[in-house]
Amino acid sequence: MTTTRPGSAHTSLREWATGATVFAAIMLMIGGILDVMRGIAEIADDDIFVSTRNYVFEFNLTAWGWIHLALGVLAFVVSFGLFMAATWARVLGVGIAGLVIISNFLSLPSYPVWSIIMIAISGFIVWALCVMRKDDAFVPFESPRGA
Repeated sequence: MTTTRPGSAHTSLREWATGATVFAAIMLMIGGILDVMRGIAEIADDDIFVSTRNYVFEFNLTAWGWIHLALGVLAFVVSFGLFMAATWARVLGVGIAGLVIISNFLSLPSYPVWSIIMIAISGFIVWALCVMRKDDAFVPFESPRGA
C-alpha cells in the first residue's frame, strides 16, 4: 500500500517550477552568448549577412550589430539572476526576451534562418518565465525539511 504525504503535490509543483526557471536561465544565457556573437559579426560586416533593398525597417548592419550585442550582454547578465530565482531577473528576462524577438523580427531579411531560431528560443524563454507562480518559486540554498 502506498501512502502520500500531504506536501508531495506542492513539492512536485515546486520542482517543476524550479526546472522551468533553470531552463529559462540556461536558454537566456545561451541566447545571450549567441546574440553577442551575432552582434560582433554584424559590426565586423561579415559576408554571411544578406543585404536587401526596400525593406521598411532597414537599418545599417552595424546598427543591428550594436543592438544585438547590447541585448546579448543584458541577457547573459540577467541569466545569473535567474539562477538565484530573483524576481527582478524574471521580469527583466521576459522583457529582454521580448526585445530579442522584436529585434530578430526586424532584422529578419539580413539573416532569416538564424532570426527564426532566435525568435523560437526567446519564445520558450518567455513561456518558461511566465508559467511559474510566485508561490511555486524555490528559495535558493533552502534546507530540506526535517534536516
